[in-house]
Amino acid sequence: MVALYNSSELPLLREARMQKHWLKIVAGLFVLLLLVVVAIPFLVNAETFRPTIQTRLSTALGRPITLGHLSFSLLKGSLVAEDIAIADDPAFSTTPFLQAKSLQIGVEVVPLVMHRQVRITTLTIDTPSINLLHGANGRWNFSTLGNASTSQSSQGVTALPDLTVGELKIKDGSASVATVPAERKPFVYSGIDLAVQQFSFLNSFPFQLSATLPASGSLSLNGHAGPLNPANAAATPVQATLALKQFDPVASGILEQGTGISMVLDIDAETTSDGTTVTSKGKVQASHLHLARTGSPAPQPVNIDFAIADDLVKETGQITQLAIHSGQVAAHVVGSYRMTPKAILLDLHLNAPNLPIDQVEQLLPVFGVELPTGSQLKGGTLSANLSVSGPAAATTISGPIEIDNTTLAGFDIGSRIQGLNLFKSGGGTQIQMIRTTVTSSPQITAFKDITGNLPQIGTATGSGTVAPSGALDFKMSATLSSNNVVGAVANQAMNTVGNYIGGFLHPNQKPAASNASRPIPLTITGTASSPTIRANVVAMFK
Repeated sequence: MVALYNSSELPLLREARMQKHWLKIVAGLFVLLLLVVVAIPFLVNAETFRPTIQTRLSTALGRPITLGHLSFSLLKGSLVAEDIAIADDPAFSTTPFLQAKSLQIGVEVVPLVMHRQVRITTLTIDTPSINLLHGANGRWNFSTLGNASTSQSSQGVTALPDLTVGELKIKDGSASVATVPAERKPFVYSGIDLAVQQFSFLNSFPFQLSATLPASGSLSLNGHAGPLNPANAAATPVQATLALKQFDPVASGILEQGTGISMVLDIDAETTSDGTTVTSKGKVQASHLHLARTGSPAPQPVNIDFAIADDLVKETGQITQLAIHSGQVAAHVVGSYRMTPKAILLDLHLNAPNLPIDQVEQLLPVFGVELPTGSQLKGGTLSANLSVSGPAAATTISGPIEIDNTTLAGFDIGSRIQGLNLFKSGGGTQIQMIRTTVTSSPQITAFKDITGNLPQIGTATGSGTVAPSGALDFKMSATLSSNNVVGAVANQAMNTVGNYIGGFLHPNQKPAASNASRPIPLTITGTASSPTIRANVVAMFK
């Protein structure tokens, strides 16, 4: 017989046959595994685990939790519950604290299938709606989360449940923040995404939070939190980095419309809370900053450095640094504030000594200080020492303000005094000094003890008000200087006319000396951008 293969080929054929054998075995195992994967969801009745999961989650949070239909996905290794709801603290509301379309519960598959044990590894809440309520007593409706689940240890110390979840997520959620009783329109966050790693009641855990704010704003908060405070969840320690972009307090409902206060903020801050005190420091860039009804927004962004400490128990805070920058200089603010259900009450002090006017002029309209149209302050300094008190949206600002050695270019006050029209100083108005004490409230802005020294013209004293509409009402008394040609000529003319008229009105009165300066009563009306200045010549001779 002729051999079909030689002896050297025999090992190769044997190896080929063994490979085919094992391929058949692997294929068979694969088919078997596929059948198991397909069959397990039918063998595991997920609904039987619903009471266990509800009880475990309710015990952990200390709130009743209800779950809808429960299904099992072997490929995802998870149970999926429909229509989840977490009850609110009954002291706040009967409306659920949280409602969501679904809750995905990651579990260990082998213990679930083989021993029917539920070991939770992850929790993912899809599109939840969360109601956050702040009570008049300072507590939040989430402050009691976990309270009912605490137990007393043998030493009498309150203990939290030893529950750890590998990953906790909230996807595309929304939250409404309101007060009880309701004081204002709720503040709404949307697009909330939260990721917590190794969540535990007993240990610190990392988290990443992002959200969308009204008017295209955004929030990002990343850091560590925990362990959970067993008495008040809101007092849980936190260390985090905050980034707010395009935050509009008016559009967000933090500030009411019509108060004259508005801005768009970018905030970068480092925040640390020990559960009792929150300290924050960072930087703010405020665009379109507007702080007075009679003012206008700043044309350029204003940079602010801050350092703040909040007392969570007393709901008070201390501002240790608030530096408002303009160019290379800054106005500094220190003081305190107090949170109330209706408003934030301020007690602040602003100190701005000898600031170069060229660098702070853009901030003047922010505080309601307007200049005549077409004019500009050039050179000199501005000093202010102001107190800021009252509700944040309706503050009262008071204190002395002084401007020294500047020129109001583009506005010649001498030629604007109606009823005299005796001179034109030319080149704008030189200001050696203007000093006044201001008191500005939502009702009116009052200037008293005004003293001004204008070398080209003379001196002026008086007082006046600016209405919320911007209308001026000032009563001034100006004395023309005889130390310059314009003033000397004007005084000579006024004295001549005055002596002539005075001889008829007061025949027994001695005529004034030819070089004497007569105070001229002035009224200033109109608006700051378009003032009307009138001299009451007749009144000066009475």
